[in-house]
Amino acid sequence: MTHLFVCEKMIDPYIVAIDSTLLKAKGHVWHKSSMNKGIVPRSGIDTDARWGFSHTKGWIFGYKLHLISSTGSTIVPLAADFTTANVQDNQLYNLMTASFSLFTEETYFMIGDSGYDDQKLYDLSINRGFELVCPVQRYVNTSTKRLHLIEFYGSELGQAIYSWRSKSIEPLIEHIKSVFRIDPLPVRGYQNAAGIVLLSVLLYQILVYYNYKTRRSQRPKAIKHMLCS
Repeated sequence: MTHLFVCEKMIDPYIVAIDSTLLKAKGHVWHKSSMNKGIVPRSGIDTDARWGFSHTKGWIFGYKLHLISSTGSTIVPLAADFTTANVQDNQLYNLMTASFSLFTEETYFMIGDSGYDDQKLYDLSINRGFELVCPVQRYVNTSTKRLHLIEFYGSELGQAIYSWRSKSIEPLIEHIKSVFRIDPLPVRGYQNAAGIVLLSVLLYQILVYYNYKTRRSQRPKAIKHMLCS
């Protein structure tokens, strides 16, 4: 689907965004004290799920959807992966960007939140032909190389690029969760949950493409209407 979006110029891949979202597991939570002891105190616990932390949601027992999206006039998922909630965003960056890079050489900037502030990821991005733009932490002995990243992020251009995050991938994630009702998840078990979530992303892509080919419409409300009709 991403290949179609790029080849048919449905999207402009110049700036893309990467982010993740925590999804609550179905049923009761598995407290860490019991988990560490290998004790399942009651039925209805998804024993594949794990605890993850979000600055906006706090601790969540469940899973995580990782997503790359386009920015601009058409906001659509371009790559997706699914993990337990305890997997850090920077751990999936290599795999996610490798998958996405197969489809385009026209990307110049990848924008993400502070969870991707990792020098290895900056270097990896440059090697793949684009720059990673995200909030950069300043340390006591910040290197010159890192100071350049801080300077660019704080510049007028850097802020203009980063501003696309709140207008693209953030609302897209919330819309997908709302349309397909995947938070909390309707099933237990890693394989079942991964299947539901990733198929939801694929279906969203298909519906956006269908709209483009038949209606020339990218209205988010149309997606929900098509599922209900």
